[in-house]
Amino acid sequence: MLGDYIAMLAIGVLAACIVFILGRLLRRRGRQLPRWIMPFAIGASVITYSVWNEYTWFNRMQSALPDHVVVVGTGERSMPWAPWTYLAPVVSRFVAVDTAGISRSEMRPELVRIQIFLVERWQATRTAVVAFDCNKRLRADLSATARLSAEGTLTGTQWQPVQNDTALLEVACEHRARPT
Repeated sequence: MLGDYIAMLAIGVLAACIVFILGRLLRRRGRQLPRWIMPFAIGASVITYSVWNEYTWFNRMQSALPDHVVVVGTGERSMPWAPWTYLAPVVSRFVAVDTAGISRSEMRPELVRIQIFLVERWQATRTAVVAFDCNKRLRADLSATARLSAEGTLTGTQWQPVQNDTALLEVACEHRARPT
């Protein structure tokens, strides 16, 4: 977020410099810019940059991901201080899967373990490990206390039916995974 503030400050200073130079050139020719041009140019440039930065964040992040990381879902938001986001919501978070890290059980190949990345604007990226039973369409969130053994025994958590994570299930089950 600090980077955004620094960039907005730099854009505002750049706009002020451009208006200042333009004003100096016009004064040499005997003309003068209206006094409101400087604050208007600074404000318009900062707002334009801010809107551009918000609406392009997801595309810039997605293009920076390695080829083996696949985005499986996004989350949008609208904000009262940016009323245009009610017409076109801004993507502010997404879920991605590291397909290079997908592992499949040798003894029970329908069991798959994946690592997901939970990326949200202005937040630290979080990771989670999730197991799927591809045949039964079940999901289990794995943690420090929850484990899935190579034999397919799940301890520390319960299998749950896949509901809203069908994109995760599809990526996990259809991708060629390395055996564990």
